[in-house]
Amino acid sequence: MKSVFSHEYETFRRCMIAARKEAQLTQESVAKSLKKPQSFVAKYENGERRLDVIEFLLVAHVIGVDPCDIIRKISQKISEASCESEI
Repeated sequence: MKSVFSHEYETFRRCMIAARKEAQLTQESVAKSLKKPQSFVAKYENGERRLDVIEFLLVAHVIGVDPCDIIRKISQKISEASCESEI
């Protein structure tokens, strides 16, 4: 299923996937730690559902990343994209 979210949310989604992979975790292992089905992780990674703020914080904790670091990366990528579109 193709995501209908904004470009900015797609940036967030890609950062979350990259963080999970960098931590060498599977969708299943993240889901197990969250006490959720694997489909929960698959759906937010595929853009079929959004994470709310609390879910984001819980996922970041399970992945072992500072949520502020992810937000900084997203902010930087959005700023870069905005600057490129102005040229």
